[in-house]
Amino acid sequence: MEYTKKIDKKWQKFWQENNTFKVEIKDFKKPKYYCLVMFPYPSSELHVGHGRNYIIGDAVARYKRMHGFNVLNPMGWDAFGLPAENQAIKHNIHPRNWTLKNIKRITEQLKSWGISYDWDKEIATCFPNYYQWTQWLFLQLYKKGLAYRREAPVNWCESCKTVLANEQVIEGKCERCSNEVIQRNLKQWFFKITDYAQRLLDDLDKLKEWPQRVKRMQKNWIGKSVGVTIKFPVEGLDEHLDCFTTRVDTIFGASFLALNYNHPAVIKLIEDLPNKEEVLNFVSQIKKEEASLAYSQDFEKKGIFTRKFAINPMTGKKIPIWIANYILSGYGTGAIMCVPAHDKRDCEFAKKYQLPIRKVIQGPRPKGVPTEASGEENEEEVYEGEGGLINSGDFNGLGSEAAKEKIADFMEQENIGSRKTNFRLKDWLVSRQRYWGAPIPIVYCKDCGEVPLDEKDLPVLLPEVEKFLPTGKSPLAEDKKFIQTNCPRCGGEAKRETDTMDTFVDSSWYYLRYISPGNKQLPFVREDVDNWLPVDQYIGGVEHAILHLMYSRFITKFLADQGKINFDEPFIKLFTQGMIVKDGAKMSKSKGNVVAPDYIIDKYGADTMRLYILFMGPPQKEAIWQDEALQGSWRFLQRALRLVDNLNNFKEEEIDSKQEKILMQKIHSTIYEVTQDLEGNFQFNTAISRIMELVNQAYKSIQAGIKKELFAQAVDIVFLLLSPFTPHISEEVNSLLGNQGTIFDRSWPKVNPKFLKKEKGEIAILVNGKVRGKIVIDFSLSKEEVFQKAQRLDKIKKIIAGKPPKKIIYIKGKIINIVV
Repeated sequence: MEYTKKIDKKWQKFWQENNTFKVEIKDFKKPKYYCLVMFPYPSSELHVGHGRNYIIGDAVARYKRMHGFNVLNPMGWDAFGLPAENQAIKHNIHPRNWTLKNIKRITEQLKSWGISYDWDKEIATCFPNYYQWTQWLFLQLYKKGLAYRREAPVNWCESCKTVLANEQVIEGKCERCSNEVIQRNLKQWFFKITDYAQRLLDDLDKLKEWPQRVKRMQKNWIGKSVGVTIKFPVEGLDEHLDCFTTRVDTIFGASFLALNYNHPAVIKLIEDLPNKEEVLNFVSQIKKEEASLAYSQDFEKKGIFTRKFAINPMTGKKIPIWIANYILSGYGTGAIMCVPAHDKRDCEFAKKYQLPIRKVIQGPRPKGVPTEASGEENEEEVYEGEGGLINSGDFNGLGSEAAKEKIADFMEQENIGSRKTNFRLKDWLVSRQRYWGAPIPIVYCKDCGEVPLDEKDLPVLLPEVEKFLPTGKSPLAEDKKFIQTNCPRCGGEAKRETDTMDTFVDSSWYYLRYISPGNKQLPFVREDVDNWLPVDQYIGGVEHAILHLMYSRFITKFLADQGKINFDEPFIKLFTQGMIVKDGAKMSKSKGNVVAPDYIIDKYGADTMRLYILFMGPPQKEAIWQDEALQGSWRFLQRALRLVDNLNNFKEEEIDSKQEKILMQKIHSTIYEVTQDLEGNFQFNTAISRIMELVNQAYKSIQAGIKKELFAQAVDIVFLLLSPFTPHISEEVNSLLGNQGTIFDRSWPKVNPKFLKKEKGEIAILVNGKVRGKIVIDFSLSKEEVFQKAQRLDKIKKIIAGKPPKKIIYIKGKIINIVV
């Protein structure tokens, strides 16, 4: 038989007509498994570069179903926000029409790929029956003081004509359009995510099955710093400047203070300066460059002297106060105690402006080199590590750690400083000056001020407008009918908030809505959500590590605190797939390197595309698209299907029991190894390779003297193992072999241990890539079993010291590498 497009259509129709993938939420006859792929922005149709995560998710869902789980595998649309709106503007189409057109097109594509979604659970964030509950979520946060409005310096994208959250600024540029981001002072809405900073940090330890890379990115973004806030009196003013530092042990080397231009003290410091205009011009200049440059180590440091001095409270000496372009407003207090001998950026600035450099920490010295303890000195090398204190008065000779404690104690006793914990994480800026988003459910009354709407008045519908182009002011501000309303508190005249919510608010809770997508009374049914969540397996791109994943964790914790749900982390397992690249770059229409899936499906069939995408390399790593390799996948599927023809024409020769044993061993070792690949880190490429080897062995066995019954078993196993990857042809073969219904109602094949080879041998044990010992094992053991044996060796036990491994890499018959 041959694989044709007709097979795809036949089985897609069967699945739809028989509701094969429909899930009854209250059916608890089987254990639940919630498999979720991050829902897409419907901003354009899909190309094969998008397809990797959807096909991975589908393979996992089908595999788990065959293991007896009641699998929920839903799909929806992250339909509001800049991605869809910017594309609509580009094509001169209303965002609603553009979005709905793309939803229709992408749905057709996903169905043509054979993705096993329960389409009855479909949601779209731009529909009122969804964003009503996004507005409800806003009100819950508002009631608890976690949604608030204030004027603040914010990130502004001149191209998108809107503000951006800190997380949406990548190296000083807008994550959507890559334009430079500038700073503006605007009144905006924020969510107080900082109240959850410590919990978001601590609970990373709960996420045992998240990639270490993602957890590290979140940890760094949260950016916990433990230190001291020091009061520096300003000479001649009844003021002091608070400076936060994690290195209070270097206080005796502080030779100047540097302020961010937005620091509230700047205006007071310069108000009587004869060169005030010069300072203001400098501030205006660095305002334009700060967002894109201040995060970099190697940009030119610039500053201007305020002609004011602060007093170092530990030395009593005057130190100059500067405004500098490398001081970040978001770190600490926006005023930094600068120690050029022990900070590279401070040193570069000090050398440029000829400021003193005083060494106060002595690092380790080679034997025989005397310890220097001179006062003012121009050090060529900056030592940023810890060490022994010098030039530090009564604290000389102390190590850095001890000095930090003793100096902090002294400062608190003398009321010149206090211990403080700071976080890099800032409150989440959620308002946008754009049309295509959920309206914020707040009104402004002349008598009552800022008033939240009653829940019964939701949703606040997004009005239809003709003029939706961004101007820097929300297009809703031009719609008088929308703006004019009555105050829910006093009944008087009021005006609606005209900003809309960031799209990441919509996606911060969508995984809850899938459980009860049509409910008109509640955002979700508590009992059902508690039964189905947390999500068992979440799949998506690593680019969402800080944005969507952090926000979802925050919202889940908030809802748990309000007694709305009984879990405080949304996703148990997280898998981040690598990108597919072509011609050396990520696929994109602008680069002209996209591959259209429709063309592949028409020529080779959906299963060929699916198989190739899963076979092209480890799924967590970047993979290179090669057209010729796609043909190799097609040839393999044709070869596998010809096994059915061979079965139909099979003639039994003289039976060779040795050959039968070889085939049985190959069947069961393949089942074992493919299962291990899929239960581990989704090694689809190696799983498919093992199935190819089984196909080869089946062909060898045809002329070798085996029973037709055994050959039929081999053919059946081949397509059972292929079914999560190539569902259409697997269904077809399953039917030709006389089975009724869908192959996905059958059980995943089980291993018969007696047919596994009992080979033994010696393998190397590596810890963090270094060989630490050897051990003789049975090669039939699983990775986990080999690890258990390896860690019992005294040498390995001592090195690991009871630490749980971050990763275990096992190459059968060769090595086990334990990463701790």
